Amino acid sequence: RMKPDGTKPVQMTTDSLVYNWFPHISPDGKWVVFLSFLKSEVKASEHSFYKHVYLRLMPVIGGPAKVIAYLYGGQGTINVPSWSPDSKSIAFISNNQLLYPVFPISK
Repeated sequence: RMKPDGTKPVQMTTDSLVYNWFPHISPDGKWVVFLSFLKSEVKASEHSFYKHVYLRLMPVIGGPAKVIAYLYGGQGTINVPSWSPDSKSIAFISNNQLLYPVFPISK
C-alpha cells in the first residue's frame, strides 16, 4: 500500500517462504489478488517456468492471505489475474489444469 502520490509505501505481506508478485487491487478497493512462488524454487530476480504457483487473496487493509487456487506454471504460462468489474470474480489464464479447485471469494 501507499498514498495515491506514491509516498509512504507499506509492506503488506510478510511471507518468509514465498515471493509475492503481480498484485491487483479489486475495483471496490477492498481486496488484492497476487501470485506467490516458493522461494525454494525460484530466485527473486527471475520469472521461472513450470513451478508451483499459488493464487492468493487478502484484504487491502491487511490480514492473512488465503490461497484460492493451486497452480503449476510460471512466466509465459500464467497470465496476471484480473478482477471482474463487480469485484466478485477473478479471471486468470493457465495452460494447465488446476491442481486443486478454485475456491470462491467469500467476503
